Amino acid sequence: METLVFTLPALFLVTMMMYIPFLMSGYYSLTEWNGIAKEPVFIGLANFRELFGSGSSFAGTIFFTLNYTLFFMVFSNIFALALAVALAKKFRGANVFRGLFFVPYIMSMTIVGFIWKFIFMKGFEKLFSLTGLGFLNLSWLGDPSLAFYSVAFVGVWQSLGFYVVLYIAGLKAIPEDILEAAVVDGATPMQKFFRITLPLLGPSVTTCIFMSLTNGLKVFDIILALTKGGPGKATYSTTMQIYQEAFTNNNYGLGSAEAILYFIFVLITTQLVLRIMSRREVDL
Repeated sequence: METLVFTLPALFLVTMMMYIPFLMSGYYSLTEWNGIAKEPVFIGLANFRELFGSGSSFAGTIFFTLNYTLFFMVFSNIFALALAVALAKKFRGANVFRGLFFVPYIMSMTIVGFIWKFIFMKGFEKLFSLTGLGFLNLSWLGDPSLAFYSVAFVGVWQSLGFYVVLYIAGLKAIPEDILEAAVVDGATPMQKFFRITLPLLGPSVTTCIFMSLTNGLKVFDIILALTKGGPGKATYSTTMQIYQEAFTNNNYGLGSAEAILYFIFVLITTQLVLRIMSRREVDL
């Protein structure tokens, strides 16, 4: 009974802030409403038919978001695991380096985006005048082929410290006697890592893959700060599309329909990835 009493405030807040708005979005997705009119006009599945029509840009935003998420997942986890292996070792200043890598994660993504926007536009220009290195003079945010990599790089840089911490915790949890037994049996460092350490790191890998997947799929604020979806729509994510449709175009019905479809897509994708990764885990 006491447990129920203590959970009621949290349950009330979650219901008010998440469940009820979600149900309302489901209703608004079946209507035409500009957010100002007193009553929305019920139009059935017309919004969903528009999204699946030939003139809709919704599929294009899904494609960009998937590309960004794949890039973000791969490089976030590869770099984080490599850094974690290095920082998990005992050496002077290890905690300082761990803290330095974690600092960007505690910063607002919007602030990080504005900082890197200044670096791309002004910082690189100054460095180019000092060094003459050609790549510093590229239009990192203005060229459609480079804007994607610029946005993805900033996303990886900002979140890297979080995954490093998770991997370090996983490495510390691996029993030392197993690693020592592998050395006694003649395993090389590479064999010890890929055949012993990495399989036993399965729960941490699953957690980091899942977290990076969800963070990639919901990317919004860093794009808003860096490119606002440009140049053109080269960096236009699905969350940006939903935001623009609902709050800029004042088409809450179509924006809600996009949000419902994207919710279903994210739910299916995350559950599939989580199930695949969980099956590959090795129990200690």
